[in-house]
Amino acid sequence: MTTDGELQPTLGDDAAKQRRWRPVVAWLLTALAFLFVFFALVAPNQLNLLTFGAFVRIPLEGLIGVALMLVLPEKARRVVAVIAGVVLGVIVIVKVVDMGFYVSLARPFDLVLDWSFFGNGMDYLDETAGHAASIAAVIGAVLVAIAVLVLMTLAVRRLTRLLGRHHTAATRATAAFGALWAVCALFGAQFVAGAPIASTSAATYTYDRTRQVGVSLKDHEEFAAQASVDAFRNTPGSDMLTALRGKDVMLTFVESYGRVAIEDPAISPGVDAVLTAGNDRLRKAGFQARSGFLTSPTSGGGSWLAHSTLQSGLWIDNQQRYENLVASDRLTLTNAFKRATWQTAAVVPGVVRAWPEGKFFGYDRIYADENLGYRGPNFSWATMSDQYALSAFERLEHSKPGHPPLMTELNLVSSHAPWSPIPQLIDWNAVGDGSIFDTMSAPGAPPESILSSNPTKVRSDYGKSVEYSLNALISYVETYGDDNLVLVFLGDHQPAPIVTGDNAGHDVPITIVAHDPAVLDRITSWGWQEGLKPNPQAPVWPMDTFRDRFLTAFGPQVPAPR
Repeated sequence: MTTDGELQPTLGDDAAKQRRWRPVVAWLLTALAFLFVFFALVAPNQLNLLTFGAFVRIPLEGLIGVALMLVLPEKARRVVAVIAGVVLGVIVIVKVVDMGFYVSLARPFDLVLDWSFFGNGMDYLDETAGHAASIAAVIGAVLVAIAVLVLMTLAVRRLTRLLGRHHTAATRATAAFGALWAVCALFGAQFVAGAPIASTSAATYTYDRTRQVGVSLKDHEEFAAQASVDAFRNTPGSDMLTALRGKDVMLTFVESYGRVAIEDPAISPGVDAVLTAGNDRLRKAGFQARSGFLTSPTSGGGSWLAHSTLQSGLWIDNQQRYENLVASDRLTLTNAFKRATWQTAAVVPGVVRAWPEGKFFGYDRIYADENLGYRGPNFSWATMSDQYALSAFERLEHSKPGHPPLMTELNLVSSHAPWSPIPQLIDWNAVGDGSIFDTMSAPGAPPESILSSNPTKVRSDYGKSVEYSLNALISYVETYGDDNLVLVFLGDHQPAPIVTGDNAGHDVPITIVAHDPAVLDRITSWGWQEGLKPNPQAPVWPMDTFRDRFLTAFGPQVPAPR
């Protein structure tokens, strides 16, 4: 007490306050521990499924775990608690990675074959957000993973100690919830479709992921068996592509040009208008077109998997297959043209570092970002505008007088995520070294825009980027195309799920444009539709079947297409 009679707070008062708060903090920590473990046991591995109803469940694995802890001696409980914590922590980490893969690639993470995608993700951040951001993202991800493992282990240990202190009550509660689980299982009770209250989701998820590991480990042998079969391996060049002699063939991939671009009502009107007007323009220039669909091995990303699938006639849906392919002597479309005495080239503006795989595909010359002579700005991930890439191809290859027949793979990248900013089409004579595009460059959408809460804007940006790429390609043919030009253009894969929605499939449009009617006459049996746009009833082929069908249609008819 002070001299004027006022009470002086004492250390005893502070200690009393701490004692009053201690049980509250303890129960709060216990509740958080329970919720963390419960999340690991019942949470789905897709963001769009994270709803309240998904958590109205009774996890059988949790009941079994509690029952086990109740019968184990104290020392064994501590050991099992640590093991269970680590296992549940790993499950949470894998589920979170799955969520990221579903958002970007529309599929779960493959525990064996998908590790290289983290490197690709870093490259994407490097090129769109800067090196510091990519390093920070890696450090942050590692720290979060460690924190999940540590906190989950601590959570399980805390709950285990609680069971030991309340053994009788825990036994009764476990029996009651076990009976309730059995009743719900018997009647198939569920709060939301696909999420039964009587849950075994953690066990099912763990089993499925473990089984997938076994399948992935055997993929090497399965791929080797598939690659050993090649109907065109020994076909001499004199018997290849005889119906295209003297033609300049452009094989052009339009980044993320998926079926959604021509069928989704929110996107397709603009793209359809470009294709309809383009078809009329090309007809006036003497060109005709036929279109269909291919099913890509990938979605949302992994363009190189689609490129190599089309080129090789093999289903390349993971990095291991890609690496095995480029280390082999498999005949690619480019090599088939080379064998038949075409000159071959690649215009790949998205390649910004050494690309030794180019030798496998059979290109005589490779024009990557560093040797295309571009002096303009990047457009977010895209290193240059598509119009510049096409203009550079014309200058470096196609316009050379008396050039031998040329086969070129040309990759258009302006429609790569995040789809902003988008260049504008200008007069071809004004393209120059690309510096004119400086006035069009502005801060674009950040790389995380594919997670945007405004999918309407993302879809709009995507549609506009595809419109630009298609307009640039159509304008190129209209401006520089001649009697000997044959253009094959297609999408590499569908865009990310924020654009396509769920379960959109992997189909991409493909079109062949030619001035010589005899070229399209060779593919009459394909049933492809006239014009630049396939309608929903157009034929759909797996992308790995295209190589053999193409070589058969334009060469000897001996090997039957798969």
